[in-house]
Amino acid sequence: MKVLVTGGAGFIGSHTVDLLIKSGYEVVVIDNLVTGFERNLNPQAKFYRLDICSPDLQKVFEIEKPGGVIHLAAQTAVTRSLNDPVFDARTNICGSLNLISNCLKNDTKRIIYSSSCAIYGDPDYLPVDEEHPVKPLSPYGISKHTFEHYLAIYHTLHGLSFIGLRYANVYGPRQYTNGEGGVVAIFTTRMLRNEQPVIYGKGNKSRDYIFVEDVARANLLALNSTVNGFFNIGTGIETFDQDIFEYVSRECVYLNPPLFVAERPGEIKRIFLSCKKAAEKLNWQPLVPIKEGIARTVAYYRDLLRNENR
Repeated sequence: MKVLVTGGAGFIGSHTVDLLIKSGYEVVVIDNLVTGFERNLNPQAKFYRLDICSPDLQKVFEIEKPGGVIHLAAQTAVTRSLNDPVFDARTNICGSLNLISNCLKNDTKRIIYSSSCAIYGDPDYLPVDEEHPVKPLSPYGISKHTFEHYLAIYHTLHGLSFIGLRYANVYGPRQYTNGEGGVVAIFTTRMLRNEQPVIYGKGNKSRDYIFVEDVARANLLALNSTVNGFFNIGTGIETFDQDIFEYVSRECVYLNPPLFVAERPGEIKRIFLSCKKAAEKLNWQPLVPIKEGIARTVAYYRDLLRNENR
């Protein structure tokens, strides 16, 4: 099968592309390189530098005729969604609609969508399962959930096969370090440069941290599955900001304390996910423990910074 991966030069996308190619798929990548990098591109993938909002997306579909799509391109910054909700909606809703309409026009059979646990907001109970009420705290969470409704209705009206994966906090090598997300990558690069990391709040916010290779494997299993619906992808383990700081500082041999500043608006206080549904329906479970994942992430950025300084 030929698979189109949007955001395939980005963090999760590039790992997903690598796994697809390793698994024998022909892969086409679309990426505007705003948060992705050409160095992440697998040389065996065909690459189009293109935004998912572009009308030229139609030409790519007409040329390539992908049998499946893994949709990872998105605006992911909570703060930007608060400051510019129109841009957030244009990318995450209108761009995604541009993609899904081209799937229908060109007989693409299946789409895998990267949703987010941000759709849940502050949980009513923990761990959060897929039946939890949806009450996002930011336009980003709203836009990610809105497209889930489009997937469901396009399945009902047009028979488009789909899965939406509600990712927990993904971390690992190649994560973008210039934004607000990706705390492991941001902590790592700051510590390796001997710069003081910033913790927003008192260090007692918690997240469910999932290693990027486990997410790539979830994408592949979802593509190969015949089921439709929405699935949490996480570890089911609650990890606090202060814990992440300590794990990363140990790997980086960083001895100074963090800088604590005020919490940012739109952020969830505590969350971790139940992933029983993915285990039962997709035969997926996380394999990489957080300390191993952080060690591998630190090693990647240490090599990257070393090469940049040569």
